Amino acid sequence: MNIIRELRKQKGLSQSELASLCRVHQTAVSQWENGRTSPDNESLKILAGVLGVSVGTLIGGEDIGSTVLVPVLGYVRAGIPMEAVEDILDYEEISADMASRGEYFGLKIKGDSMFPMFQAGDTVIVRRQPDAESGEIAVILVNGNDATVKKLIKKDTSIVLVSENSAYEPMIFSKSEIESLPVTVIGKVVELRRKF
Repeated sequence: MNIIRELRKQKGLSQSELASLCRVHQTAVSQWENGRTSPDNESLKILAGVLGVSVGTLIGGEDIGSTVLVPVLGYVRAGIPMEAVEDILDYEEISADMASRGEYFGLKIKGDSMFPMFQAGDTVIVRRQPDAESGEIAVILVNGNDATVKKLIKKDTSIVLVSENSAYEPMIFSKSEIESLPVTVIGKVVELRRKF
């Protein structure tokens, strides 16, 4: 059986739904599934991400489940709908073992507030979770706007978001500000991916 058809059915997607998520016409998906054509490299990456498998799995180079592609987002907003393909910049592979321990996504670093630890253009792999320990690097959403990557420091009744770059002042939030703005932890940074 065709691997694309099999994985599509496992995800409960119709050909037209898969085509929409991959930004191609339904005819393209039909031709891929019937073996008449193959996805180009860009479509292959998107297809693997949507189906939650590696590119290698789709082209038959490795067993299903050895790696999983996670979406790399340019920004994160409240709720982080992972299915919002239009916000996805790229995909990164993580091990199936890692993927089995939580929900992950990649985030492209913007700006220099975490320099030299993270540089603009780096990708961090984030495990989605509603809290982080004091001292950990986390993705934090402030006031429903784009999320920021900072070191989270917890005080008695406040939290402090600290940049690695000393040119940036720490952001201090009182207990009432944490609730009213709100200030929400979205996930913990677990890995850095840097391309040269």
